[in-house]
Amino acid sequence: MKVEIYPQPFNPWSVLQDYEALRTQSGKCGATACFIGTMRDYNEGDTVQQMWLEHYAGMTEQYLLQLAIEVEQRWQLLDSLILHRVGEIQCDQTIVLVAAWAGHRSPALEACRYLIEELKQHAPFWKRETLNTGQQRWVAQNTPSE
Repeated sequence: MKVEIYPQPFNPWSVLQDYEALRTQSGKCGATACFIGTMRDYNEGDTVQQMWLEHYAGMTEQYLLQLAIEVEQRWQLLDSLILHRVGEIQCDQTIVLVAAWAGHRSPALEACRYLIEELKQHAPFWKRETLNTGQQRWVAQNTPSE
């Protein structure tokens, strides 16, 4: 299990590949499910230039750790990964990477979906967008599957 907050850009595919290489449960995994969320250049009908993500150090990591423990137990996962950006984020940069490893595809897929939905709805992150007009606005928590 790995949970980490990143203050700088990261390549989700490299991180995933490196983490896969460190995993020690050879022969047990039948499925890996992952979700990568990136910043898009629009929201609520407006063009967005960049975004700022804030969090409370310590509190956010604890929330993510408890979430990872919950999904590993609930779906009997072999492993899980949650990486989330904070700070200034530009369009097309990765914001979040979640992954779940299991013996079969169903628990891996279900756990991955649960992870991202819980993060979007409940994780203690606060998002401020800068629009192309220069105006800044705070964004409310997202609803499921948004």
